[in-house]
Amino acid sequence: MTIEYDEKGKYYTDIISKMPVSSIIQTSSHLIRGVVHVRQGWRIKDELEGDEKFIAVTDASICGVDGTVLYQSAFLAVQKDQIVWMMPMEKDEKGSE
Repeated sequence: MTIEYDEKGKYYTDIISKMPVSSIIQTSSHLIRGVVHVRQGWRIKDELEGDEKFIAVTDASICGVDGTVLYQSAFLAVQKDQIVWMMPMEKDEKGSE
């Protein structure tokens, strides 16, 4: 890790700070519930419009058409081209299925 300081005392580092956002992601065939990590000062939309082809999701649950959980994973990389819609999850929705 490198840290550089400018003449005003502001520091720059190669580590990108991100905020966890509980989210729901709809793909063409599945519903994904999990945590998307968004850069500080950015919106989910900004992450989707970024240059990366994939978006990282942690604590992911992949649900089928009927809502049953098909898979669970600590980490999931979702190809952005497959995302139909995505939204932040309300706090009371996190535990509900």
